[in-house]
Amino acid sequence: MLLGAHLRRLREAQGITRETAGWEIRASESKISRMELGRVGFKVRDIEDLLTLYGVEDAKERAELLKLAKGANTPGWWHHDGDILPSWFQSYLGLEAAASMIRTYEVQFIPGLLQTPDYARAVILLGHSHVPAHEIERRVTLRMTRQKLLTSEEPPQLWAVIDEGALRRPIGGVAVMCAQLEALIAATERPNIRIQVIPFRFGGHAAAGGAFNILRFPHQDLPDVVYVEQLTSALYLDKREDVEHYIGTMERLCIQAEPPDETPAILDDILRDFKS
Repeated sequence: MLLGAHLRRLREAQGITRETAGWEIRASESKISRMELGRVGFKVRDIEDLLTLYGVEDAKERAELLKLAKGANTPGWWHHDGDILPSWFQSYLGLEAAASMIRTYEVQFIPGLLQTPDYARAVILLGHSHVPAHEIERRVTLRMTRQKLLTSEEPPQLWAVIDEGALRRPIGGVAVMCAQLEALIAATERPNIRIQVIPFRFGGHAAAGGAFNILRFPHQDLPDVVYVEQLTSALYLDKREDVEHYIGTMERLCIQAEPPDETPAILDDILRDFKS
């Protein structure tokens, strides 16, 4: 999806039609469309030919994009769990793994990358109460595996803005929630994690529409992607006007939220309320 969006931008910048691009790689206009939407695999030779057609001559840029093409054809670590993951979420896992910065706003739950196993299990059960216990555990394990991203050699920056309601809603019970809050307090000490809280007293705020994620990638020419999850599908937005709207909303949220250095004290106060 990421590579396809970049290829579309390169093609449009040169004023080249999909039909012309398809002719260049001995394919149809519809294949170019599928490539740009990330709905088909990539042949390295095709990408090389398209980059030449689009006037990409810089060796470093070509190498970055060809590396991305090869990676797009490599099954992710979640491949073996494809039977329990919807295809639209597998796409997100790929983008998340490639991101250098993940900005997230959550109104109902603790962000998945910061959940404890018990809290994750309680959240998963809310939407999958009918599935066998062993499948629930597979889903919990998968979510914990996702979190290894944050402790990798080159971890992404995670900037989470969390509504106070998500912190006070006792998902899984008081004991589970207390352990989750303690885990969040510990997470605030990690250099690549920033957490802010939007207190109840602020009333309405910029993101009244619901939760969303913004993913940014290492290569400066690759577009940011906004991810908005729904009950049975998800939206992936990469058009500049859409992304800029969400970035603006996130910036206003960060201004309205309490400063990151206040977060441990806020979490500690909520934790004491649960224990009292």
